[in-house]
Amino acid sequence: MLALRLTRGAHPAVQLRRLLVAAASAGTGFLLLSALGYAMSHPDSPAAATLRLAWCAPPLAATIHLAVAVARTDPGTRPRPGLAAAGLGPGRLMLVSATTTALSCLLGSMLALLFFLHLRGDLTGMPFDGDASQFLAADSPLPLPAALTLLALTPALSSAAVAMLLRPKPAAPATTKAKARPYGRFGVSGRSADRETFGAYGRFGARLRVAVRGGTTTPDTASAERAAGAPQAGAAQAGAAQTGAAQTGAAQTGAAQAGQNGGAPQASAIDPAPAPAEEDGRRQAPDDLTHFPVPRKPPAGLPWGITILTAGLAVETYAGRVTADDTLALPTALPTGPTAVLVGWVLAAVGLALTAPGLTHLCGRVLQAVRPGPLRLLAGRGLMAEATRIGRPLGVVCAVAAAVHAMAPRPDSAATAAIGPLSALGATVVAGATVTTLFMAALEARQARADTTAALLRLGAPTAMLRGAAALRAGVLLAVFGPLTLIVAELAALPLAAR
Repeated sequence: MLALRLTRGAHPAVQLRRLLVAAASAGTGFLLLSALGYAMSHPDSPAAATLRLAWCAPPLAATIHLAVAVARTDPGTRPRPGLAAAGLGPGRLMLVSATTTALSCLLGSMLALLFFLHLRGDLTGMPFDGDASQFLAADSPLPLPAALTLLALTPALSSAAVAMLLRPKPAAPATTKAKARPYGRFGVSGRSADRETFGAYGRFGARLRVAVRGGTTTPDTASAERAAGAPQAGAAQAGAAQTGAAQTGAAQTGAAQAGQNGGAPQASAIDPAPAPAEEDGRRQAPDDLTHFPVPRKPPAGLPWGITILTAGLAVETYAGRVTADDTLALPTALPTGPTAVLVGWVLAAVGLALTAPGLTHLCGRVLQAVRPGPLRLLAGRGLMAEATRIGRPLGVVCAVAAAVHAMAPRPDSAATAAIGPLSALGATVVAGATVTTLFMAALEARQARADTTAALLRLGAPTAMLRGAAALRAGVLLAVFGPLTLIVAELAALPLAAR
């Protein structure tokens, strides 16, 4: 009930994103039902029916990816202090997000079922003069349990993925947190072993001390040397005047010791203890400060992505030159070729997706190199901070674009033919879902840096500079990933173009 209320009272932009999830779920559900209809109308070819069902996996994966991205950017299911007090903690909000995602996908699946039944003629008669009867199995009764099982895949997997990724994470153990910087009384760096009494800091001369460590002195050296040099100068006068008191004798003793050590001033017996900050024998490094953020490590998938991408291109190139009899015919007039070529395509797509976060981080590092100005520094740091969040969906988009370009029908090749309606629907679902996921990732990145943007505006940063930094980030990514996608697509299409 709470999920329904949050869904109904959400912002129109949030409702639009959920409608996009429902549309992608409707397309995927219709493809699954079409595979079921093909299997019913062709009972003598189970291999082809299984292949059609297997090629529904990319639209299904793209729909799940989109549902997770939309759930991550939903402002209504974020943890807030007021909701936690009312019993809606992170775990309950995770369940609300999963339920909302399941409702959106279920709406799309029901629309797909209604449209499928309409095309079969089960509702108002056979439309389009029966042209779609081949993959709808209009002359056979529809097995309702099988249809409902296929339609339940998208809501179940999407809600499970949302619940898995948005589950409450346990707090990090105390050993992994940054070490806190110790502070003494009145904010003094370091802690002393001896307990200071009340008012010790304000006593006269309490801070005029010398602490010797490895031949070097503390920043109070000038004041301490004057305090130690005064007894040296008054030692001769005190011996001649014979008005020796206990303090003058102590000064003479200190002067004699200083003369034996080559005139180097030393702390006398009445000097206070060394500074608390120097008792540990070291200074706190800037990285140990709790208010300094720990630098993020660059994404570690760049070497693996390059290796898998190179291996995929090598496999499909070798398979394209070798004549093989195991040709795998793709459904609805997609290009045909050896099975190894398709395996090479899959490896190349996975490698391109794994390479994208590392390339995004590298683009940010190169952008702020060689004396960067405020614009380049802001754009480069933004790319480095958002390398994983933006790089993963960007790599998926590049892989999908390369696959669509490689599978596009070519007029000078006999391996391809005209694209059918189901192929067009599958390509539309995959391309639309991946591009929308990229926009959702950009929106999530914008929400993540909202506090930083507000702080820069309070400091007086012009709005034009922030917009210029965003445009510069987008331009750099387009300049790097555009040619890379085109090169990978051309190399992937070469084996089929030669057939």
